[in-house]
Amino acid sequence: MSKLNTIFFLGTLILSGLIYSQFNLIGYGFSQLNGQLNILWNSRPIDEVLGDSTVHDTIKQKLILIQEIKAFAVDSLGIKKSKNYSSYFDQQNKPLLYVLTGAPEFEMKSYEWKFPFLGKVSYKGFFKEEAGRLEEKELIKNGYDTDLGTVGAWSTLGWFNDPILSGMLKRNEGNLANLIIHELTHGTLYVKDNVEFNENLASFIGEKGAIEFLKNKYGEESLELRKYRENKSDDEIFSNYILKGANQLDSLYKSFNNSSSIELKRREKLLLINKITEGVNQLNLFNKKKYLYIVSFATTEKNTFFMSYMRYKSEQSLLEKEFKKYGNLKDYLKALKQKYNSV
Repeated sequence: MSKLNTIFFLGTLILSGLIYSQFNLIGYGFSQLNGQLNILWNSRPIDEVLGDSTVHDTIKQKLILIQEIKAFAVDSLGIKKSKNYSSYFDQQNKPLLYVLTGAPEFEMKSYEWKFPFLGKVSYKGFFKEEAGRLEEKELIKNGYDTDLGTVGAWSTLGWFNDPILSGMLKRNEGNLANLIIHELTHGTLYVKDNVEFNENLASFIGEKGAIEFLKNKYGEESLELRKYRENKSDDEIFSNYILKGANQLDSLYKSFNNSSSIELKRREKLLLINKITEGVNQLNLFNKKKYLYIVSFATTEKNTFFMSYMRYKSEQSLLEKEFKKYGNLKDYLKALKQKYNSV
């Protein structure tokens, strides 16, 4: 074989290998694109919905509220201006997106997928539940704890004009403001290969931004703000408790050695998870029933349940300390955008 033919053969072999290795990723990408385009195609401009006499006034009021939240986020918080949430999609009470997460059975560590542009990501979305279940089965077969659940919102990071989903409108004013600002934060700053920072930052900006919005619209002594503060207090207490539980599980796993049987490891793991679950009864919560329901999923989702709190809540104290140097969200976000490159 000549040198030229050898180079051609090797090049063809490498190219074929790359195509084969990326085939599933390409297929997944087309599936996700199709799902996203279907939503965009069937979304209606906000002005059109507001002018539709068949649409209930409660829906219209929430749509107007979202426009106020968005304008406040851009003007007062430093959120990037975009055309997001300028259209409306009626889910007809059906779930739209399923998100899969995984974690090793005896390790507090997220399973990660690798995507172009985004880098490593610790969750994977599916517009078709069956596709998500198939991938979940593969993770389970390989010894991972898993969770496949629905989500009420997501950000396409500016690649598309994200619509308002009808499911979002079921939230009260404070939680809706939190959600909108959270997702808009992703479109403002998203750091490659750092999901934990991205989600913690969006959670941090979403929570503080919601408080600022409620103060501005309803006043410091308003019922809306008081209810949101109560919810936030519960969320902080519960999240901190679950993060401590994650650390306890981490210590347990590190105590295992090569002589520890799988049966022993699983028994000790389940005993600790049950203990953490029962401990929620002792927490001082305004709405204990809600959090007892939430923590009940820990026994089935196992490590993925605890990793979800690591993903969204583990860096809140660090962000708070950093935020205090600036005193307001607008200056803080500006400094972060100068510090990090966004995808």
